[in-house]
Amino acid sequence: MKTSLYFVLALVCTAAAVDAAQHDRKAFDEWKQKLVRERKEEWLPLAGLFWLKPGDNSFGTDPRSAVVFPKGPTKAGIFVLGGKTVTLKLEPGVHAIIAGKQITSAQLESGDHPTTVEMGSLRFKAIVRGERVGIRLKDVDSEAARNYAGPVFFPWSSQYRITAKWIASDGKRTVDVPNVLGDVIATPIAGTAVFPWSGQELRLTAIIDDDPKELFFIFNDLTSKHQTYPGGRFLKAASPTGDSVVLDFNRAYSPPCSVTAYATCPLAPKDNRLPVAIEAGEKYDRAAGHH
Repeated sequence: MKTSLYFVLALVCTAAAVDAAQHDRKAFDEWKQKLVRERKEEWLPLAGLFWLKPGDNSFGTDPRSAVVFPKGPTKAGIFVLGGKTVTLKLEPGVHAIIAGKQITSAQLESGDHPTTVEMGSLRFKAIVRGERVGIRLKDVDSEAARNYAGPVFFPWSSQYRITAKWIASDGKRTVDVPNVLGDVIATPIAGTAVFPWSGQELRLTAIIDDDPKELFFIFNDLTSKHQTYPGGRFLKAASPTGDSVVLDFNRAYSPPCSVTAYATCPLAPKDNRLPVAIEAGEKYDRAAGHH
């Protein structure tokens, strides 16, 4: 009788584990589809990133322009940079739209709610990165976006979904986060995830990002040398429940700089360089990559 009971309990536990794994895998597939959509809409259509000099910056397809667009009018106008403020002034007859209205000049807001200018299939806006002010250009008729085959991942594995101990920050600590521009930015941290792996205690520091419901990690590991993005991968996790947090390394993904030369990605801080190989998440093709 006891043997039969143990057998039934074992079957129930096994079925529950299988159901949980199937649920996690389905959620992963849905997350991956969202990643592909984001890249096709936001990053692959990027067609240029131009840092402005103080004063007038001519733009258009004329190769003598300070800012050379890949398509559009030969002489489109000028970007006037004063401090960190960009003013757009168009040449007569140049057609451009902001929020559905034809414009001849405009101040381009940056930050969380940037002004987007439409010119044919081109879209551009001002961005600020430290002391730099630039114009980021997108082409909604992007061949790169249309032809994107999607990311390549390591095989999904439940062993890379880990429950880690969570040590919250006091809100005062920062970590130095480098970026592809060569800047190093002191960034507030949310806390540290601690977990065992192959007989070692590993730590990952989460930086404070835009979404308060998520933790944001940038890390690299031994796969960064040959198999994954060399500057590190991104990993997001739901906000901790008490003193624990779930890290699903199956969802580790390459930053936008892996698919475009026109992003300004942060790189893994020194604290987040893991001495192990995390063979989960997105791979990286160095022959086809950018940075």
